[in-house]
Amino acid sequence: MATTYDFPSDLLAGQEELHQVRAELSALLKRLPWSVEPSDGFCDDTGWRKVERPASPGWSADEQAEVEKLRRREHELAVFVTTHRFWAEVGAADRMEIRSKLKHAHEESAQSAGGGKGA
Repeated sequence: MATTYDFPSDLLAGQEELHQVRAELSALLKRLPWSVEPSDGFCDDTGWRKVERPASPGWSADEQAEVEKLRRREHELAVFVTTHRFWAEVGAADRMEIRSKLKHAHEESAQSAGGGKGA
């Protein structure tokens, strides 16, 4: 059985919000045009693979502001999670494994709350 850790609630909340902000930012970037600034489309088939992009109208000021807001929040949360006082209590040799456990803690709690998979 995998080892479980008693993470502080604020650390768990920060990590969960970080997951949410990253998912929201990723979804937003997928919806936006490929170029921030208006740009003509292009086709380049001289390389090892063909690259094509349609013309891009660019991002609106509101879209740029939303991306910037999410990136700023992502950075704040990443700093909060990685510099949390909890890590001072963890031995250096164990930090990578325990950090990975924290990243997946929301999956484990969802499985245990839902009774796990199967049945």
